[in-house]
Amino acid sequence: MTATQTQWPFFTYRGNELHVEGVPLRQVAETVGTPAYVYSRAALEERFDSLATAFAQVPHLICYSVKANSNLAVLRTFARRGGGFDIVSAGELYRVQQAGGDPAKVVYSGVGKSPEEVRTALRAGILLFNVESLAELEMLDQVAAQEGRIAPVALRINPDVDPQTHPYIATGLRKSKFGVPMADAVDAYRHARGFRHLRIIGLDCHIGSQLTSLAPFRDALHRVRDLWQRLVREGFHIEVIDVGGGLGIRYRDENPPSFAEYAQTVIDALQPFSGTIVLEPGRSLVGNAGVLLTRVQYLKQTGEKTFVIVDAAMNDLIRPSLYGSYQEILPVQPSNHQESAIVDVVGPVCESGDFLARDRELPPVRPGDLLAVMSAGAYGFVMASNYNTRPRAAEVLVDGNVFSLVRLRETYPDLLRGETIPTWLD
Repeated sequence: MTATQTQWPFFTYRGNELHVEGVPLRQVAETVGTPAYVYSRAALEERFDSLATAFAQVPHLICYSVKANSNLAVLRTFARRGGGFDIVSAGELYRVQQAGGDPAKVVYSGVGKSPEEVRTALRAGILLFNVESLAELEMLDQVAAQEGRIAPVALRINPDVDPQTHPYIATGLRKSKFGVPMADAVDAYRHARGFRHLRIIGLDCHIGSQLTSLAPFRDALHRVRDLWQRLVREGFHIEVIDVGGGLGIRYRDENPPSFAEYAQTVIDALQPFSGTIVLEPGRSLVGNAGVLLTRVQYLKQTGEKTFVIVDAAMNDLIRPSLYGSYQEILPVQPSNHQESAIVDVVGPVCESGDFLARDRELPPVRPGDLLAVMSAGAYGFVMASNYNTRPRAAEVLVDGNVFSLVRLRETYPDLLRGETIPTWLD
């Protein structure tokens, strides 16, 4: 099981039993049940600190992308390291505030900000609005005027660069809903300068997620640098360039760049910009810092397939069903005395698309055995649902030899909260 020594250094086998830091996953399952998401505090801090070190030579601000994993304990971990946050809703801003994050280190992205969300963010005093359209500029100016405030603004530019990733998570192509087309960027900035309650301080670009090559970053940021230089010639004072996020992680056999390689590419591509570089990492900080712990319920053999039916499902972790993505699955207490078999690992949800792995080689398992779905720290619980009226999983944070339940497992009454039956149905 040498794989745990590579992308998962804080998830290791000790005495033939998979641990998170110093805690056996079996102990977590016995305490909180399954399915459960389990995160390593040491892994979160190591990733954040490594990224900060890589960019230490230039002014920068790490704004963790809350959408990747919005658990309060995860947010608090990054807030304690001095991190900022990238949000896409007022709900995420509320989470950041409840976790002790500093609103003055928050950037607000997203194409569909409502006037009420903008009002909330203005009152909180966030660092920057990443504006995605001319219509949004007008709305932001109107709300800022009503509030008697000046809104700090960057325009998100769509550089039309192929990020070489899954089409569902590519955001920098011409056909994408995100950002202002590069060809329209200068006119958009000129238009923005005409609003009395906006202060143009930045330039923003984000081209996609799970990028494993530096070339798309380099190409996009060269275009951003050229645009910045043209804006300077037109009298704009750009204090911030937000380079977005998107750096990938290793799920299987990917070979993503290191933080040091990424940082050097970003810094070189933006030369001679000397203001603050804002980063929006998400998956690269949390992806390999978490696992989904699940228990085998049944084994089912058909003429064509062997199914390992577990208690986690697509409503708990939708990435394999939605993207066809690969996530490693490791036995918590593997058997070393029998040959592996090719199986489908599936859940209880009533959908043919409910699977965690298809045609996967797995050591022999029995009902009651525990499995760990690796690399589940990003876009796991945050994308969970109650489909089939299934309670969402518990979440756990490990710190050395101890662990804490940081989100209770939902109960059946939780699933009905807020619903009523009209009296005319009595």
